Amino acid sequence: MTDSPLADLPNPSVSRRNFIKGVIAAGATVSSASYLFRTAVVSGQQSSGGVERLITLNVNGQDRPVDVMKQETLAWTLRYKLGLTGTKLGCDRAECGACTVLIDDVPHYACSILTHSVRGKKVTTIEGLAAADGTLHPVQRGVVEEQGFQCAFCMPGFVMAAVGFLKTNPNPTRQELAHGVSGNLCRCQDYDKILTALSRGAELMRGA
Repeated sequence: MTDSPLADLPNPSVSRRNFIKGVIAAGATVSSASYLFRTAVVSGQQSSGGVERLITLNVNGQDRPVDVMKQETLAWTLRYKLGLTGTKLGCDRAECGACTVLIDDVPHYACSILTHSVRGKKVTTIEGLAAADGTLHPVQRGVVEEQGFQCAFCMPGFVMAAVGFLKTNPNPTRQELAHGVSGNLCRCQDYDKILTALSRGAELMRGA
């Protein structure tokens, strides 16, 4: 009896197992390489085109060294790197205004500003408004006097927006003030009390 022409071929089932093992091994190698690449980036081993990680920010009048990722937002850096939790993260997409800070005295949404972009600029958060002796800023005092809040989550953003607006218009009408802080939202919808409080803050800034 002549041998089958398939007799010299390897066992089909064994070949399939070996093939599958090879595919799995190749996939693991690729995954490991990808992981090592990501780890190198996160740990600060910069690749071509990277940006400086350790930078200095001027926040509330102080130079603060901080280690940041190139895609890191200012809101994230302030809250989780510098411990300035008065800057709230609400929508995290530039809609609610809870993260409002002043950059060179102009209100900005910190959730939509990359930290690297504010080097060399002056950043002011809600923690930086009070005087060194603890005396509250006039707008903060207005909020306290008029109890212009409900849950108060949005108030730091409203205060910062109002302070920035009042630098350009220190004696606004109620309607002008409403327009000036219209980029901020209150989840409790307590806008009337907020405007009353901010108007009182404007009066205190003018010494009225």
